[in-house]
Amino acid sequence: MNTIKINATSRHKLSPYLHMQFAEPLSNADISVDAAWNYVENCWEKNFVKLIKRLAPPMIRWGGCFASYYHWKEAVGPRSSRVPMLNLAWDGVFSNQIGTAEFVELCRIANSEPLMCVNMESDGRKTWAYPCPGADRRGTAEEAAEWVAYCNDPDNKLRKSHGYNDPLTIRYWQIGNETSYFYAEATGDRTWIRDGYTSKENAAAAKRFASAMRKADNDLKLIAWGDDEYAIDVCEELGDMIDLIAFHSHWVYSRENGGEVLTDCYYRQDPEAVWNKMLSASKELDEKIISMKELVKPYNKRLAMTEGHFCIADGRDRGDILSSWAAGVAYAKNLNTIARHSDVLDIATCADFFGNRWQVNAMMLPTPVYAGKAYLMPVGEVMGLYSQHCGKFAVQAECSDKDVDVTASVDGNKMYLHIVNTNAHSAIPLKIDAGGSSIAKAHAWEIASAPWKEINQLDTECFLPVKKEISPEKYIIPAAGVAAVELELI
Repeated sequence: MNTIKINATSRHKLSPYLHMQFAEPLSNADISVDAAWNYVENCWEKNFVKLIKRLAPPMIRWGGCFASYYHWKEAVGPRSSRVPMLNLAWDGVFSNQIGTAEFVELCRIANSEPLMCVNMESDGRKTWAYPCPGADRRGTAEEAAEWVAYCNDPDNKLRKSHGYNDPLTIRYWQIGNETSYFYAEATGDRTWIRDGYTSKENAAAAKRFASAMRKADNDLKLIAWGDDEYAIDVCEELGDMIDLIAFHSHWVYSRENGGEVLTDCYYRQDPEAVWNKMLSASKELDEKIISMKELVKPYNKRLAMTEGHFCIADGRDRGDILSSWAAGVAYAKNLNTIARHSDVLDIATCADFFGNRWQVNAMMLPTPVYAGKAYLMPVGEVMGLYSQHCGKFAVQAECSDKDVDVTASVDGNKMYLHIVNTNAHSAIPLKIDAGGSSIAKAHAWEIASAPWKEINQLDTECFLPVKKEISPEKYIIPAAGVAAVELELI
């Protein structure tokens, strides 16, 4: 029988923020944030809030590309005075009825740590800084520092005038977002060019912002953009002024790069090819994190993967394959890959938070709200499962069966295993060796289904975890199964 072996003597502290969710207003691309807001009662939709309890996000991030043209003062204070804004990356208009206070309220409801992304001079992109005559969307270091003070200064007059006597208390702030990425399209040949700051310009701007923000509150956890080669300059320029280096990892598949099997309706035609292609993403993710670890190692910096998910470029631009259980298993394996790098990785995610169209979301919301139930996508079910069954210290775990992917953690006399059966056809019997410790009780929370099974509005609970008592001497994980196993040790 195949054995899972745990070495609990080799351990390191496990960050609680490895299952973070990412909320960004996406306007025409996906109603996202707006879809969860009740504009009549000015509160978060009750069904949405109820579902958050299952997702259990330990941290929620506000920002993304949206941050590069966001002025926070337009979304605070009386609702009648809030200023709608063009959503330049995603098209359409954002009402700004959801701003800093509403976001912090959501984090408190979900018992989540808030993470804000500031407008760092539009990341050097003039098309976002000055999109049309008379428009100035460029953020400054002073504006960012005022935002920190608004949130964290107990005596901030502006916040108090808005009815919030106590600080909102936001400790984690990201400076810059995808500054190194290609966004501007050259005329004619559809060639993408880099239009943001160079690596050195990014580091210089981040230093201006970090200095100003720390003057407002020195007790911040600051994250600077440093994907790929940008990491070196930002580490050398900012030193101890920053705590974490941000990067993103999106697994992009399209017809152009050999990912046709996942696009449009093609993914329904060859389940075996789809399965293998989805599971291969963990190798890409592993290589990406390893490369980032090597870049920051000389500077003793830690990492924050503040965005990460599959991007399926298909004709409807929805990524319909991500509603399938094949995606759930692939995401579970990616989350295990993240956990194996938790010696340096402090923040990570595998999904955008919620919306009503784009399948990269952890949660799908009905539109209109009375048309159906909100539900967790496969990635949301897995992230919620892992988040709620996880220890405080990561320990080593391995399985003798190559089809079984496993990670482990401990907290006192509790041991937690996250197990993925990457065999789509066969259940696998396993013996669990808890590193010499005796096991008094063992329970598993399992999700298992045919890989081609898809969740939708007519069947919103098809991937709910099932709890069962198991024998550590012979635990059988189902084909295409994902399990969180909890062991009570003697």
